[in-house]
Amino acid sequence: MELEFAAAQLAELGHSTRLAIFRLLVRAGRSGISVGDIQSQLDIPGSTLSHHLSRMIKVGLMQQQRDGRTLFCCLNFQVVESLMAFLVAECCAADNPAVIRAQPECKSGSC
Repeated sequence: MELEFAAAQLAELGHSTRLAIFRLLVRAGRSGISVGDIQSQLDIPGSTLSHHLSRMIKVGLMQQQRDGRTLFCCLNFQVVESLMAFLVAECCAADNPAVIRAQPECKSGSC
């Protein structure tokens, strides 16, 4: 995953409404949740919700599927898992003894 693409995805999640939508989609799992249910749970106007959903779709975080008259939103778990893997890909790489540290090890969040 490229840095710019990951940054674009994280930027979309940096908005409180989109983060709330994301969390609803995570809870809904692979079956997804209807647009109407998202709207009622977040208590936001349909036009506002549409705007936020389109931004999340644009960066691949979610997708929509129609079932009759109902539009369902589903998290794109493969993309989210790829983003998460990108974020932790180099976790603890500096713990390698061959790497000289410029500062002491962090303890209790006091770096």
